[in-house]
Amino acid sequence: MTAAGIARLAGVGRAAVSNWRRRHADFPKPVGGTETSPAFALRDVEQWLRDQGKLAEVPARERVWQQLVGHPAGAAAALRQAGAVLLLVQERPAAWRRLRAAADDTELTGVLPALLESVLTGRLGPEHPVRGLTRAALAHSAALVRAAGDLAATDGAAEAYGFLLGRHLDANPRQYTPTPPGPAALMAELAATAGPLGTVLDPACGAGALLTAVRDQAHPSPPGHRPSTAPLRGERPSGDTAPALHGQDVDPDLAALAALRLALRAPGAEVRVRAADTLRADAFPQLAADAVLAHPPFNERNWGHDELAYDPRWEYGFPARTESELAWVQHALARLRPGGTAVLLMPPAAASRRSGRRIRADLLRRGALRAVIALPAGAAPPNNIPLHLWVLRKPGGRTPPVPQLLVVDTAAPAGPGRDKLDWQSVRATALDAWRDFDRDGGIEEVPGVRRSLAAIDLLGDDVDLAPARHLPPPAAAGGPAELARVHDRLTATLARTAELTPLPGTDTTAPGAATARWPQTTVGELARSGALVLRAGGAGTAGPEPAPAVLTDHDVLGGLAPSGTLPETPAGTPPEEPVLVQEGDVVVPVLGGGATARVVDEATAGAALGRNLTLLRPDTAALDPWFLAGFLRGTANNRQASSYASTATRLDVRRLQLPRLPLAEQRRYGRRFADLAAFESALRLASRLGEQLVQGLHDGLTDGTVEPG
Repeated sequence: MTAAGIARLAGVGRAAVSNWRRRHADFPKPVGGTETSPAFALRDVEQWLRDQGKLAEVPARERVWQQLVGHPAGAAAALRQAGAVLLLVQERPAAWRRLRAAADDTELTGVLPALLESVLTGRLGPEHPVRGLTRAALAHSAALVRAAGDLAATDGAAEAYGFLLGRHLDANPRQYTPTPPGPAALMAELAATAGPLGTVLDPACGAGALLTAVRDQAHPSPPGHRPSTAPLRGERPSGDTAPALHGQDVDPDLAALAALRLALRAPGAEVRVRAADTLRADAFPQLAADAVLAHPPFNERNWGHDELAYDPRWEYGFPARTESELAWVQHALARLRPGGTAVLLMPPAAASRRSGRRIRADLLRRGALRAVIALPAGAAPPNNIPLHLWVLRKPGGRTPPVPQLLVVDTAAPAGPGRDKLDWQSVRATALDAWRDFDRDGGIEEVPGVRRSLAAIDLLGDDVDLAPARHLPPPAAAGGPAELARVHDRLTATLARTAELTPLPGTDTTAPGAATARWPQTTVGELARSGALVLRAGGAGTAGPEPAPAVLTDHDVLGGLAPSGTLPETPAGTPPEEPVLVQEGDVVVPVLGGGATARVVDEATAGAALGRNLTLLRPDTAALDPWFLAGFLRGTANNRQASSYASTATRLDVRRLQLPRLPLAEQRRYGRRFADLAAFESALRLASRLGEQLVQGLHDGLTDGTVEPG
């Protein structure tokens, strides 16, 4: 187990584990891993924690998880075994209880393969993807099997598997790219606006996030759960019949994990998942689904272009080698019933690349492509680009296709930046627009947010369907009235800045002037003496209570209000307490090479300390905060305390120096530094207002909302 696993086991932060390793000579030695990420033996760690009084009993979830990650066959194979046992517990509880009570380890692992295969075949069909559960494979899994069954008795089989699968996906972010819960739920809701879904397909199902969202949308309040999102206007009640869930994925491990997840999560539903390359070896060629949801792989060149040139699925045109996403779009349409709905998560380039313009044009002409919805950056990986949702409907249903395309941009309602993404606003904007458009065949325009376009108007040379290209801009900076308010604020701020402009002070370098020569100390010495407390930022996760905003290094450097958010707490672990700043604290960025130190004011107090920041909490009976911050900003001081790598500069806060002065003299300097900070703040505000006014006037003059005068 890793240091992070030990922290979860003991219910502490990772910093506490690092401290234990440094301060306790008897802390267990690593048995594997690397120097930067050592691995420890679970048994040794448990015993040490008990001896230290830091652990009464290992939680059942943690015990199963540690057995899973330490399994000789690997975590994915062990998770497949545990999931199959949990399905046995759920489907045949009496058989499991008899086996659990009567069998020793050898008998248990000898009887299980046939019993598991019977359950899997009955639940998932004879071609299910959960393979490899042989006697030899289970020979080393008796403890894991028993622990997983016991965990199901306390947590429930579906909850236990959800915890283990979620932890596995979180622990391997580079190996898996799951669709986040928000976009997955939105896609399921978009697909279900026409009514309850009977059959749903995800041809690139991964770990089953989209099909799980379909199940949850059909049954939004499972026992012991609260709905994740509030209802919106126009929502209809879900049907009582569980939808049939079909999935396929090229990765056999993911297909197996998805099948087990769905079988456990949707006990009343038909679940059929296959492990195969969807485009080359379609497992459901005769399926006519009510809905297809997909988060296909992006920019895939080896998707079968050469082998599939004459495939009947290319009804709207043969995709170019670089247009794998349009191959997935046509596959989705081919597996729908007439009038069925497909929702695909797409890269923004698919809406505008010239190599796909003929296929996009035919999708528009025939009324198959109904909406393109732009999500804000950060809604789903890759997080640095704003992905699109394409909503398609297969022609031939009872309602004739409407030659209109809905374009929606949800970025503005989502709020500025990924850290402050308002997902409820994104969801409401997308769903309200789609429901109105789908019902009426058109929609009332909202500048910069949504608009319906005649398909014929889009059939130009490029057939560019990116929403940003077609949405009318909102009134420049809020219109002339808002520009007038910005002008007034800028005028007042400039006047205030002039009042705060500091005088240069006495030149101590002039002949006859006395140059200050003070005895020096360092921040490290002050911390050891108790005159201040040092804390590093970056720790903390969001808990069930409303989480504080995070003060980031960007906020400190720019003089801005806290803008970050705490990361979500991993499933099955207690929230990690963040470092909260208090009024009078001094916050210093440690990366970047700039000379910056910020004194926390009343408005910022209570925020969580972000990464790459160090907090200094002075004892005000010995140190004035403004004196401390002011001397820490000295250029020469920062230079002597910095170290330089090939690509970055890092500040060692403990090496920063400041003079030993009486408190009264500190406060005299502190008042001067506070005045400089007020002047700097006014300058920044004036700069932001000036940029806002200039850009607003440019926009207003160019879009006709402002006259030249």
